[in-house]
Amino acid sequence: MIWNLGSINTDNFYLLPHLPAAGETLAALQFDQGLGGKGANMSVAAARAGARVEHIGAVGPNGSWAVDRLLEYGVDTRHVSSIDIATGHANINVDQAGENNIVLFAGANHGVTNQMIGAALTEASPGDTLLMQNETLGQSYAAATAKTLGLRVIYAAAPFDAEATQLIMDKVDLLVLNEVEAAQLREATGKDLEDLPISDIVVTLGGDGCKWVSNKHETTESFAAYKVVPVDTTGAGDTFTGYLAAGLDRGMDIAAAIDLASKAGALMVMRHGTADVIPDLKDIQDHDFG
Repeated sequence: MIWNLGSINTDNFYLLPHLPAAGETLAALQFDQGLGGKGANMSVAAARAGARVEHIGAVGPNGSWAVDRLLEYGVDTRHVSSIDIATGHANINVDQAGENNIVLFAGANHGVTNQMIGAALTEASPGDTLLMQNETLGQSYAAATAKTLGLRVIYAAAPFDAEATQLIMDKVDLLVLNEVEAAQLREATGKDLEDLPISDIVVTLGGDGCKWVSNKHETTESFAAYKVVPVDTTGAGDTFTGYLAAGLDRGMDIAAAIDLASKAGALMVMRHGTADVIPDLKDIQDHDFG
């Protein structure tokens, strides 16, 4: 079982001729709205990868549709609270080459309390997985509680916060970063990834694949990316992480889980959208990766 402490957002997508410069006003070529947030994306990805997923989070009075959508996608929402703060949202600009920039409003995601997290994790069992990102509050409390209960802790340190990452580093079993975040962590700590007190670190490298640093086994292994033509990179990292967590939770070794996650991420960049278009296992099985 995966217990995902994560954000739930309304995603507003604007397809643009190019990403705006400072002071520039652009007319959007297309507008779409859907379910998003790093937390929701990872919950949906993990569920579509075959894991049992319990989401821990919060929405506002206008967020019942998002909870219903998570349920439709196979995510248990008993521990998604409805509170009197507007549901979080993201305005996502995507250019015609698939690159993006994003403006986030945290909203109800920052209304998640330690009490909500504790109430959920009292139902967890040793060997379960706690998955977290940085779009809610309570990571430090959740990580400490999870370790006490015997859970594996997977932390996708995004949006990156060096101080928050260092606070819980000793409680994290698997840290997932992109290349920029990994460089920021090295600068903040003054240490290489191989010298951090974390058993396993996966660094995603976009079109160059990813790197697995196993401090437990003192090895580093690189994985090539599956070659596809990207149309939208939004949510690809979340899809990768959700699939990676699901693979490990289902008992796969980390190399096999990374390969599965890489395939899911490759399919994701070929689609416009976030949680609503995350591929499932059948999509991966049916696709010819060459």
